Amino acid sequence: MRRLLGRRDFRTIFIALTVSMLAESVLVLALGVWVKDLTGSDGLAGATFLALSAPMLVAPLAGWVVDRIPRRAIFVALNVVTAGLLLPLLTVRHAADLWIVYTVAVGYGLSYIVLGATVSALVPELVPADLLPDANSALQTVKQALRLLGPLIGAGLFSLLGGAKLALACAVCFLVAGVMGTLLRSGRQAVRMPTTSDRPTWSSEVSAGLRHLVREPALRTVAVCSALSMIGLGVGESLYFAYVDQGLGRDAAFLGILVSAQGVGGVAGGVASALVVRRLGEVGAVAVGIGLFALGSLALVQPALWLALPASVLIGMGLPVSMVGTNTLLQRRTPAHLLGRAATALDALVSGPQALAIGLGAVLVGVVDYRLLFGAIGVAMAFVGGTLWFARRVAQPAVSTEPAPAQADFPG
Repeated sequence: MRRLLGRRDFRTIFIALTVSMLAESVLVLALGVWVKDLTGSDGLAGATFLALSAPMLVAPLAGWVVDRIPRRAIFVALNVVTAGLLLPLLTVRHAADLWIVYTVAVGYGLSYIVLGATVSALVPELVPADLLPDANSALQTVKQALRLLGPLIGAGLFSLLGGAKLALACAVCFLVAGVMGTLLRSGRQAVRMPTTSDRPTWSSEVSAGLRHLVREPALRTVAVCSALSMIGLGVGESLYFAYVDQGLGRDAAFLGILVSAQGVGGVAGGVASALVVRRLGEVGAVAVGIGLFALGSLALVQPALWLALPASVLIGMGLPVSMVGTNTLLQRRTPAHLLGRAATALDALVSGPQALAIGLGAVLVGVVDYRLLFGAIGVAMAFVGGTLWFARRVAQPAVSTEPAPAQADFPG
């Protein structure tokens, strides 16, 4: 970790992303709370999250943009544009202004997708291939820590400042991140333009990332297994209210404790994920992450407080371990000029089924005992994780992306 943070460019992007992720973790909750405060409607507040996720439909186009423009320029521009995008929220006063909140939510959702692909493609330009697990681990650790603390910070700041001032504070955070991006000395990769004779069609360029995932054995295996595990995780998210109410006999507020336990597990998993990737390889790490999901789900079959907390920690640990393994594999197995499109394609393949599974879980829990559902999820994910574990040799030999620019490490 000291070697990683000793690199000026990574240290710069790490601080910039920490600032922007803080704004993101605060903003996502605050928008929903703000709509609830303006309208008193739970449904309209929930629609905020739908607006945030709607831009996933254009994710392939976002990846194409990331692969056509130098990533450093996109990172800077995107943070500055996002800061400006939040300014219309300063005019929101009444329920009649709800359309402004939803419009900003859609714009921010698109910004989030493009930024995620940009970071996935930019990090390999800033650090050598052998430090990719550490870089991804460091970023996941911060993300999981803010996932734990962000809602609390956001709720407190919303009560203290109100929606408009909180939006302004988030805009300042994104602006700071953009300014820091200008300090990057690397990340200026030139765009690879096809020659006139072999220039592909626009549609084939946009879909190139998906085709790469399908053709590359290790990525194809991980993408399928990750999508299946996210379906299980999505269904499981809809079962927690029944688990807390019917199983533990506690009110819904107790769910916050379980979510906090997941956050603690997420931070621990983020810290440990680089070591797991180094010891077991990228595919092995994803298998371990899915295995942790499975163990946590099986533990929830028996409703008991002494099982609920460690099960939540295990589920929380599984996500960053799996994500770091997946991101590192993607970065090492994808040519640099395809990384943006491959990253958005993978995100769509994994996140899309998870969103649908949450709705499926909400339907199933009304007709099937939640304990049977947790058991089925645990068994299914154990099978998926086990299959991936025995297939982990598809990750050998590792194929590296284009090397990061030469950059001397600072002492210490």
